[in-house]
Amino acid sequence: MADQIQELGGTRVLVCDPDGPPIATERDALDLIGATYLGAEAVAVPASRLDERFFALGTRFAGEVMQKFVNYRVRLAVVGDVSAHAAASPALAALVRESNAAGHVWFVPDLDALESRLRAAG
Repeated sequence: MADQIQELGGTRVLVCDPDGPPIATERDALDLIGATYLGAEAVAVPASRLDERFFALGTRFAGEVMQKFVNYRVRLAVVGDVSAHAAASPALAALVRESNAAGHVWFVPDLDALESRLRAAG
């Protein structure tokens, strides 16, 4: 499956292929944001596509990626199990909690959970 735009919970979402290229640079994040200009309001990125530096907050990569999405007003959903990363890093666990409490970047276990969150956000 290639990256494709799907409607989830009333929102058009660019759902990224789990087997697609890794998100390893800010440029990669900007490319995803650019792809939303074809009609999506959000991007669902499988956690497996994120470079390991994303989960090591000391690298600042997660902050850089997340800030790009906020700046361009495109919602980002990290889809998949990040519990092992969060268990290894209290700071990452806090980031996941805080992000999920806000409205712009979410960490969700699957697309069904993302659809529920989007429907509730209206």
